[in-house]
Amino acid sequence: MTGMARRQFLAGTGLAGLGGLTAGPLGSAARASAADEPPAAAGRTAGPGEIPYPTLARPFAMPGVKDQDWTGALFVTRDEARFAVRVGLLTAAGGLIREKMTNNLWRFGPSAPDGVYKQVTVSSDDRKIMPAHLDALREVIAHPDWFTAQELTDAQASLPQLEQKYATVQAQKRTIRVRYARTDGGRGVVAAVTALDADLSIVLEVAAPWTETPEFEVTNGCVLGSEPGVANASRTGYFALAPDTPAGRTTLYASVADMVAGETGGSGAAGTAVAALRYDLAKGQTITFTATCDDAPVTLKPAPRDETTARLDAAQARVARGYLTGTGPVGRVADAVRDALSLNTNYDKTTLRNFVMWGWGGAGGLFTGWDSAFDAIEATSVSAELAMQHERDVFDAPPPPNQVKINGPRYDQQNSGPMHAYAVWRLYTRLGDRDLVVAVYPQLVAFFDLLPEWDADGDGLLETPYFGDRIGGRGNHLGLDDSPVYADYQKVPKKGGSGDPRPNTNLTDVALNAYYALMAELLAKMARLQGKAADAARFEAVYERIKAGVNDRLWNEERGLYLSRYLDGGWNEVVTPTVFYPLFAGIATPERARVLVADHLLDPEEFWGDYVIPSVARDDPTYCSGGPVHPRSKHFKFFTKYNDGTAPEQWKGAAWPPMNFTVYEGLKRYGFDREAGEFAARSTRMYLDAYDRDGWFPESFDPEPDQPIMDSAVDTAWRTYSWSNAMAIQAIHELLSDDPWDDPEALMFGSLTLPGTNSVSNLVLRGHRYAVTAGPRSTTVTRDGRPIFRSEGGRVAVRDFVLTEKGASFDITAAAPTDVKVIPGNGRARSVRVPAGHRHVEL
Repeated sequence: MTGMARRQFLAGTGLAGLGGLTAGPLGSAARASAADEPPAAAGRTAGPGEIPYPTLARPFAMPGVKDQDWTGALFVTRDEARFAVRVGLLTAAGGLIREKMTNNLWRFGPSAPDGVYKQVTVSSDDRKIMPAHLDALREVIAHPDWFTAQELTDAQASLPQLEQKYATVQAQKRTIRVRYARTDGGRGVVAAVTALDADLSIVLEVAAPWTETPEFEVTNGCVLGSEPGVANASRTGYFALAPDTPAGRTTLYASVADMVAGETGGSGAAGTAVAALRYDLAKGQTITFTATCDDAPVTLKPAPRDETTARLDAAQARVARGYLTGTGPVGRVADAVRDALSLNTNYDKTTLRNFVMWGWGGAGGLFTGWDSAFDAIEATSVSAELAMQHERDVFDAPPPPNQVKINGPRYDQQNSGPMHAYAVWRLYTRLGDRDLVVAVYPQLVAFFDLLPEWDADGDGLLETPYFGDRIGGRGNHLGLDDSPVYADYQKVPKKGGSGDPRPNTNLTDVALNAYYALMAELLAKMARLQGKAADAARFEAVYERIKAGVNDRLWNEERGLYLSRYLDGGWNEVVTPTVFYPLFAGIATPERARVLVADHLLDPEEFWGDYVIPSVARDDPTYCSGGPVHPRSKHFKFFTKYNDGTAPEQWKGAAWPPMNFTVYEGLKRYGFDREAGEFAARSTRMYLDAYDRDGWFPESFDPEPDQPIMDSAVDTAWRTYSWSNAMAIQAIHELLSDDPWDDPEALMFGSLTLPGTNSVSNLVLRGHRYAVTAGPRSTTVTRDGRPIFRSEGGRVAVRDFVLTEKGASFDITAAAPTDVKVIPGNGRARSVRVPAGHRHVEL
């Protein structure tokens, strides 16, 4: 919807009204640079045909970017000689926690994505048994009439055992805090390890991060290492580590397996591949160390502890000054997003870039499905370099075995190509660099041109692929796994196509066709950007054809919904948030958009509520049908028994970040600013409920508040799932965002309905650093430290804002009569008073 069309739409709708709500937080971060600690992902000037930020400047040291080695740091020299430091925690039972620490992660942050500062707290308590589990079982026993006889029997049998296990874990808990800051021009780190519990032991491990072959020696308590470069074996890289305190025991081992055996009570073969420094610490005791790498031999002297601590404190302070942050609830969420994405920043040793680790308990590497598209968009608010490296990595990654013909997004998830097209376009509108668009456009076109093989009847709309008889996987083409929309589709033979062996089905899919239209629209925009007029005309024609087909065939007039439909004309009656996806794609008519929002989204019997948006409508028979429901139990409504899944699991009711993001973007696209603000407030409150309580950003959320089992994913390892931040990023976009649909140079800012006064700062868009503060009476925007906009009188939402040397143009919706001042490039302020409501302004 263009700016003019949106203005006409707003003028005729009652849904652009004003209102308020209670809600949750968010924020944003840009780059800090310290004199002696430049960002590791140094952006360089791109040459012709090159993509900016394709690799990391070398040599570099980066804390916490090797898989889940969040207590460690990676060191890489110019020729890819690689070294790793890890802080391992010994448990009371004699085990060693040294990697894949998702379950042991208790708190993290503040952190910066380029490693300027990182902080994590890990514990031997993996929180597999939570107080909420015990409380739930106690409630079953206290209220036997609420639960079945079998549930009562299970609770009575398991509660004493779990209570004993929990008590033992707490008595034996060992917790450490690890802090890192980059030093030495980015080649090194200083670090501190503090014991937060009494009488614990740690192992400071120096080894290879993957399968490299370093050699280490210990001299005067310092570890020195060397290794041939992976990229150039004729050149050697060097490493050094100097602790401030002599280790209680230092041992050189032949392998990591030998080190683990030797440090946990067994015997490990001696060698030169791993150095282990053992420390026994009292509660509150801290050790510090310095480490660095280079292309020539290096030596280090231990730095005094006070000096190291001062450097760490200074680096921590720089995070708030130079990276995404803010105040109020949105500011709190900005800090959370910054820290969460910093935690999940990982290094791809194949393409030599950083990327955002997608999830799966943190164990997944780079993933080229739709998950990664959301990660790229989220990362633009935190680090332009990380976002660009991540998305470029998706298109350079080797294809998985089941992918057809092309690299890049996974073809077996038909939403991957459209969402990565959206991510690439969004990186362009937010960062202003067209090189990524030019580089990946051919792969996106190749993906798009395969999609018609899923048009079983030749009418221009796509049917969902067949994923077999297992109900739980039938929505995999859209990442919707067990969505009940796909429970009853039937297999249809496919003729021809790309060679993909899956048959077609008889279900014309609203969500799939919305993505199909979105990709056509975005490819047309990319073609126009490159001057490819014929391509643009082709994709625009396909877009219009899909738009007409969806509105003609998939709009159910009786129910006022876009619904999937079978080839025989029958309707699929299951209602999920995909009914709103035509807004995201821009193919809903204005009147139908109003019906969808007013009659369905805002109806608490269907989708609205304190938490949004459930993945099945609340009044649909399949809502939370995954298990028993106990409506009289406020806090354990969906609880069954310890370690079992819960009723709203997966796509039968759980609230999923990508769905929330998609619905929010559709609301903004159609100008539903009031509703979008309320939606963002609910999304971010749900995100923060889990983040503040447990320090997790889970894969999905319980659709009802106060459900402590599902909403923090305590029954699973999906606690640090990067796309979770798509739930939180909405409120940041409320305060300040690019406009992916109209003028790429234009901004959107302000909010009609986010509660309280909120601010974000250090948000970088198109090379400028912005700060925004929005409250009940005033909204201010600064660019590169200079005020450019201020309003006084009431809340405002501003769209299509373009600032020039002499003035500005924009659309504004005001909650009350408001005085607006704009300061253009020439510094001469221009003012206007706007009435309540919506209008276009030229100053």
